[in-house]
Amino acid sequence: YVLCVSFTSVSLKGRSCLTLKDFSPDEIKKVLWVSGDLKHRIKHEKQCLTLLQGKSVAMIFEKRSTRTRMSTETGFALLGGHPCFLTSQDIHLGVNESSTDTARVLSGFCDIVLARVYSHTTLEELEKEASIPIINGLSDLYHPIQILADFLTLQEHYGSLSGLTVSWIGDGNNVLHSFMMCAPKLGVHLKIATPKGYTPDQSVIEEAQRLSTQHGTRLSLTSDPMEAAHNSDVLVTDTWVSMGQEEEKKRRLQDFAGYQITMQTGSVAKPDWTFLHCLPRKKEEVDDQVFYSPRSLVFQEAENRKWTIMGLMVSLLTDYTPHTPMMKF
Repeated sequence: YVLCVSFTSVSLKGRSCLTLKDFSPDEIKKVLWVSGDLKHRIKHEKQCLTLLQGKSVAMIFEKRSTRTRMSTETGFALLGGHPCFLTSQDIHLGVNESSTDTARVLSGFCDIVLARVYSHTTLEELEKEASIPIINGLSDLYHPIQILADFLTLQEHYGSLSGLTVSWIGDGNNVLHSFMMCAPKLGVHLKIATPKGYTPDQSVIEEAQRLSTQHGTRLSLTSDPMEAAHNSDVLVTDTWVSMGQEEEKKRRLQDFAGYQITMQTGSVAKPDWTFLHCLPRKKEEVDDQVFYSPRSLVFQEAENRKWTIMGLMVSLLTDYTPHTPMMKF
């Protein structure tokens, strides 16, 4: 840990977080620092921090989720605030009330909105009309709050992020897109293996290539899982069949043959390689030997969803300055 005075001047108060593409390296590091600080003070030092007393968050969920719901509800309440959970049965977003009207109404009721939606454009519509911060709790394009948790987990495990090589072996999905928008800004090299036809969005690839050049990191794309895993610090995968893709399951499982992460995959990685998965996990994606091994950081990663969503909400709603020394990035 080192104390870094420059970060105290980084303020995110009043901002939204739809994608980490919009955040600078220092802004991402500040959120991670605040998250680690809250975890230390609340979990380890047993302090009571009512930083969000009197505030409320509207949680809009078009898609269900264990981690996103529980981390936001428990985290916001732990900080003294009031979470309000709204499913598609409670609020017909864009159906019987437009996103514009919903954004304006919620702006009068609460202090911040977290929305887990099908279409990223829904978030953009909410953000355009709201006078309060909007957080992307997952969209078809990005999943920024997952990536904050992933990088806090890796920072805790390795002590530093700069110079790490992360290998994504799986689908070119929203979680990968968020890795691509964030990793170069933290000095992390990214190796991506996706089957043909499952590559990341082309515009995201182009932006990631630009960021890698700008920040001096490496970005490689392949369809060979072993090539991606070679000499890597971290192996990452995710579900191959997301919500709404159930009808494609049989074809997808065929297309992802050979992509399961096993100890054999890890045999070409670095000796101290670790494994991440944002959950829920299925055995075809990673076998039990890896998933339940000491190399697997998945349950620390899941817990860190709570501390990072707390860190993000505190950063967007207050001028909080961490009390613990700055993490080494």
